[in-house]
Amino acid sequence: MTAEPERRIVTVADTAGMATAAAERLVARIGANAGRIAICLSGGSSPQQLYRLLASDAWRNRIPWDRVHWFIGDERVVPESSPLSNMGEARRLLLGQFAPASHIHGVPILASPDESAERYARELTSFYGADELNPDRPLFDLVLLGVGPDGHAASLFPGDAALDEIERWVVGVQRAPVEPLVPRVTLTLPALGSCREMLFQVAGSGKRAILTRLLDGEDLPANSARSSAGETVWLVDKAALPEDARGQ
Repeated sequence: MTAEPERRIVTVADTAGMATAAAERLVARIGANAGRIAICLSGGSSPQQLYRLLASDAWRNRIPWDRVHWFIGDERVVPESSPLSNMGEARRLLLGQFAPASHIHGVPILASPDESAERYARELTSFYGADELNPDRPLFDLVLLGVGPDGHAASLFPGDAALDEIERWVVGVQRAPVEPLVPRVTLTLPALGSCREMLFQVAGSGKRAILTRLLDGEDLPANSARSSAGETVWLVDKAALPEDARGQ
């Protein structure tokens, strides 16, 4: 394990170890809050093994489903029945089996990404009970994120004006620059950062090149995504870890 300002890197052996480590952190974060809990899930392939693990007999009873609300950090503007839907995948693998329907907060798919973003922002502010984020009262207990091949996080892409957004919690993305090339909706950096813990999952040799650039401090979206109210942890498996970082 290595440490650096505002970010802690935890190395795990493989994707199975990553899923277990992420599940342990998620359950610990839930256990630290005796009230209503908000978890912000990520899309892509990174969380799928975690979802399957949490749905297993050994883990599902460790979650107080009646107290946990589930949100999504970004969404493709496709029907939830589509295999491209992030919340659809979370619902199929985990939430649909155990979470109360009223506790699953997916992005409404409307006529345009901007309309969907505005509606989702209203749902978030209604849940939070205020239009402005209070640093002393984070929106989320835990935010899960992955890293894209270009260093994007959620659907915040390099060079996008959305990275500079400081007022809106959610924005529409008209067209993603990476596959799948569909419109998206994404939480902004202030909304993602309003959490007690931000947990990245980075796995596989295919992520080694971009992780090297990120650890070198390149100005990429994943390096700008940090918890403003707690800790930021990166779970990295050995396959993704750059050669010069191994053994640390």
